[in-house]
Amino acid sequence: MAGAIAGDIQGINVAAVTAWMQAHIADLALPLEFDLIAGGHSNLTYGVKDAQGCVYVLRRPPLGHVLESAHDMGREHKIISALSNSSVPVAQTIGLCTDVSVNDAPFYVMEYVSGPVLHDAEVTQVIPDSERATLGASVIEVLAALHNMDPDQVGLGDLGRKEAYLQRQMNRWSKQWAATETHQVPAMDESTRLLAERMPEQVGATIVHGDYRLGNMIVGGGKVAAVLDWELCTLGDPLADVGYLLNSWVLPGEGEEDVVPTAAGGFCSRETLSDLYAKASGRDLSEINYYRAFSHWRLAAIGQGVYKRYLVGAMGENRDVDLDAQKQGITLRAEAALEFLSY
Repeated sequence: MAGAIAGDIQGINVAAVTAWMQAHIADLALPLEFDLIAGGHSNLTYGVKDAQGCVYVLRRPPLGHVLESAHDMGREHKIISALSNSSVPVAQTIGLCTDVSVNDAPFYVMEYVSGPVLHDAEVTQVIPDSERATLGASVIEVLAALHNMDPDQVGLGDLGRKEAYLQRQMNRWSKQWAATETHQVPAMDESTRLLAERMPEQVGATIVHGDYRLGNMIVGGGKVAAVLDWELCTLGDPLADVGYLLNSWVLPGEGEEDVVPTAAGGFCSRETLSDLYAKASGRDLSEINYYRAFSHWRLAAIGQGVYKRYLVGAMGENRDVDLDAQKQGITLRAEAALEFLSY
């Protein structure tokens, strides 16, 4: 891991963070190397290596403009800590720093879990076909375990309201859309209307990850080694996670071949995922197309917020972003939502 030892890495006050980590990790060997693993409009993730080669992971909010209530480090740390030693694999947390004088923003540190993160089809090429064939079953096993968990029993009963998840989500993202709208998208208006009109009754309330896909997992040996990125986690309707996962499970020939990890081939079908989930959870998936429509609609609203921030320069200068493609992607998401609502 090529890193920065001096104070020359954006988002890290090297001296202060080093002192904090030394106080919280026994036998930490100085100096530390910091390396930005993942950035952008989401939380920033850094790899931290000590002089003996031990590796840790640090998470902090993004540097630029962020949505109100997003990027809560204490909340994310609480969720991962609560899931430690459960049937949902996560990295073990080490500590949370809420003193903003240390690093200008709260952050937390956790142990490093080795293994690839399948961000796209290209990365997936290193995964043997035998492991791709079994990974879908592991992804569903972990999701069902999360949804079968009692939030109160693991200390997450106060993570959010349990009832009316879809209504709350539609209210939140409709407001986000209205606040960031830059152009008319007729499919968005119509899908918003139909989603409200046809909303199914929520059956039970579980921990909902909110961004459950291969790109947010560390994998190894055909299994999920750790689930990452819990910043959108809340309580609510578990089928929202299932619809989102199915949408992300794009197989060869369906488009997005260069983007989606499963487009590399060798993975099980969506039908297999659905059957496995229904058996593991006991939940009825007869209305799953509604949740797939909702997932596309929500991503369109999220994408619009990101698009506007890039458009007005809130994400910084010299960003390598195709604004036309970003704008078109919002329309395609809204149209996909409308298509699922027409079934």
